[in-house]
Order: sequence, then C-alpha cells, then structure tokens
Amino acid sequence: MKNFSILLSTVCVAAGLAAAPAMAQTAKPIRIGVPAAMQLQVGRDTQEAIKMAIDDLNAKGGVLGRKLEMVVADETENPETGISAIKKLTSDEKVDVLIGGYTSGVTLAQLPHISAAKTIYLGVGAASPAITAKVKTDYDNYKYIFRVGPIHSGHQARELTNYISTFVKGELGISKIAIVGENATWVQGLAPLLQKGAVAAGVDVRMMEYFDSQTSDFSPLFSKVKDSGAQYLIVILSHASSDVFAKQWHDSRFPMPYGGIDVKSMDGDFCERIGGKSIGEMAVNFAVRAPITPKTIPFFDEFRKRTTRAPVYTAFGANDSVYIYAEAVQRAKSTDPAAVIKELEKTSYTGIPGIIEFDEMHDVKPGTATFKGPAYLLAQWRDKCAREVVYPKSMRTAEFIYPAWIKK
Repeated sequence: MKNFSILLSTVCVAAGLAAAPAMAQTAKPIRIGVPAAMQLQVGRDTQEAIKMAIDDLNAKGGVLGRKLEMVVADETENPETGISAIKKLTSDEKVDVLIGGYTSGVTLAQLPHISAAKTIYLGVGAASPAITAKVKTDYDNYKYIFRVGPIHSGHQARELTNYISTFVKGELGISKIAIVGENATWVQGLAPLLQKGAVAAGVDVRMMEYFDSQTSDFSPLFSKVKDSGAQYLIVILSHASSDVFAKQWHDSRFPMPYGGIDVKSMDGDFCERIGGKSIGEMAVNFAVRAPITPKTIPFFDEFRKRTTRAPVYTAFGANDSVYIYAEAVQRAKSTDPAAVIKELEKTSYTGIPGIIEFDEMHDVKPGTATFKGPAYLLAQWRDKCAREVVYPKSMRTAEFIYPAWIKK
C-alpha cells in the first residue's frame, strides 16, 4: 500500500505538471481593442504596429501565460461612429484594453463611454490637452485614460515656437510669418499658443487664420498670406486638405517656403502620391529612421519589411502601448484595471520615439534637455521623395534647401 501511495502521488504530480502548460495554452486570451480610422494610413499603421507587438509577445509565450489577440473597430473621423466603436469593443467584444484613436473631437466624445466601461484606454493619435485633463479633475471616473503619443498640442506649440525662433528666425533670418490651420478642436487649442510664443520670441506674426478641413481651393487663402507681407508660412493640418494644400502651393509657385504640423505629410507615401509636389516642405515628425533609441531603427525596418512602407506617427505609440500594457499586467499579475492602472502610472519605458513616462494627468511627458522623452523633429521632403531631418540641429541629417522656384 505504501508503494502504491508513492506511485499514485508521483502520477498525480506528473499529471499536474503536464496539465500546467495545457492550462496556460487554453487560458482566455488578453483582448486588445483597436478603435482607429481604418480608411486612413494612421489607422492602418496603428493596426499593423499593434499586430507586430502581439506577434512578438505571443512568440515569447504571451503575458501571464495568456496569448494576446486584437479586435478592430473603425471609428472613422466621426464622433458618433467613434462612440459606436467603443461600445462595440467594450460591451460586445469585452476587450481588456483599448489602444488607438486619431481625431481629438472623436476621442473627446468617446471619453464618457470609456469611463463608463471602466476599460483602460491608451491613446496614440489625438493631441488635445482636454483628453487627459479630466484625469486630474475627476480621477475616479477618468483614471482609465492615458496618452502614449503624441505629445499634446500645448507641448507641440512650445516646440514649434522653438523651431520658429531658433530656425526660421535664427538660421534663415526670417522674422515675418503667417499661421494657418484647419478649423479643428486640437488646432484651436494650439494656434493661439503658437502665435503668443512666436510674438514673445520677437517674430512678427502677420496673420493667423483657420480654414475648413474640406477646402478644395486655397487660392484666396494664399492671396491673403502674400498680401500680409509674411515671408514664411506655418501650417497646422491633419485631414484631407493636406494633399490639396501641397499641390496648390507647388502649382501656384507660392513665393515662400512652408512647414509645421502636417499629419498627412508624415505618411511615407505622401510625396509620391502627390507627384513630388511636397518637395521643399518641412513637416513635424515624432520619429524617423535614426538612432533615437535602440528600438527606433529596428522598428522602422521591421515595419517596412512587413508592409513595404514607412510607418506614420500613430504606429510608434501603438507598438509601444502593447509592450507598456503587457509590462504593467506582468507587474500587477492581473488584468484587473485598478491594479494595472497603478502599474501604468509607474511606467518608464524606452520606446520608439524616446522614453515614455506619464505625468499626473496620465499624459506622456515631452522630451527636455535633461529627459529623453519623445522626440520632436521637422523633416524636409527632398528630391526623389526622400526625407532629411533639419530640426533640431543636434539631430540634423542635411541642411535646409529652398524650393526650386524660391530664391534665398
């Protein structure tokens, strides 16, 4: 009987050990919900970047012995559709976390529904400071909201002001500018800050004007800018008007260079799809294929290998978000939102554009002279639709060139 008991115990232990991997393999997967504007490259790149991270983590055994899977909902650029996407992912699909977003107006409309669902949201596209402001004023209800990228529009205004003062004025010797931007929520928050900062830096802002994002004829706006006496045009664009703007700037031989925040111009195929008419434009980027961190170049190369194109800015935050969430879950030893949120707040993750840390509003901290947070670059489209970093000077890969029809 004694020998039988020993044998039985051995068999039970062996059976238990054999069952453990099987249980891990059959454990319910961790579901990542992706609300994104799938008709746009920002949405498609968000999805692809998340899939890259999921494939990598699953190949390593997943998180807490659970595989990860992705569920996508197209939020388009419409608030009502965006709300429906959140409800679908949280109520119907019962995802564990949300990673995505693009348009600030859509994200702001989604916030109450994300809060009601008590689901963690890692934003990777929208820039309005109002998105994370409620975390500070109503923490209990909005603690689920985090922004992994990009840095919010207030920080972008500060960085773009530095570009105007140190590069446009300091290096090009141009002191008269015009500021034009789409009539969108995030632009309305950014443009006045930009104007105020430029004036404080000794730059003469000759005009500031908003235009409808569906504008198809920019000739009246171009005439006003020329008549203002400006010598450099600062733009703040993110929607379909970017392509039209660049084409008409080129075709009209507009007599001044332009640059600023042009989200569509971040697309790897932007220059090619408009026939090279953006050559000479300067556009903000949050990462380029350069050794910003040890993860930057490998990510760019793997993304191009999988898609044959260069990633846009939402891809950086999307890919980083999966790892940031996975590490928080590992530390919490749970996917319970309350436990994971506490760990997310401790995040210090070396990502694609820089070190990702969150402030008291769960907003990503921008890079500073002493903190290597997300980079803020301005790259210029060049011959053969190549891109070169011109600003900041510390990361410059080529000197600025004027468009062919403009004399210095």
